[in-house]
Amino acid sequence: MSKLLKTIPKFASESEEQAFWEQHDSTDYLDWTNAQRMVLPNLKPTTKTISLRLPQHLLDSIKAAANSRDVPYQSLIKVWLQEKLQSH
Repeated sequence: MSKLLKTIPKFASESEEQAFWEQHDSTDYLDWTNAQRMVLPNLKPTTKTISLRLPQHLLDSIKAAANSRDVPYQSLIKVWLQEKLQSH
């Protein structure tokens, strides 16, 4: 026997919708057993700017390694960090 679902109200704004979902369980409104996985190929992760203090010689070495690979040094740092995280 399937559960009777409540009707999702119309929202005047995104903030009103956000407030609603913070207070209500989506399983009362949606049948998640029919959900399908989606691929969003153009979705880019948000980035956050950080300040990272490195010794000058280390930064120079990173820049030299990036230059030899013809990539920006910040991109190379991100690749290295990601590789290190995946190896653990």
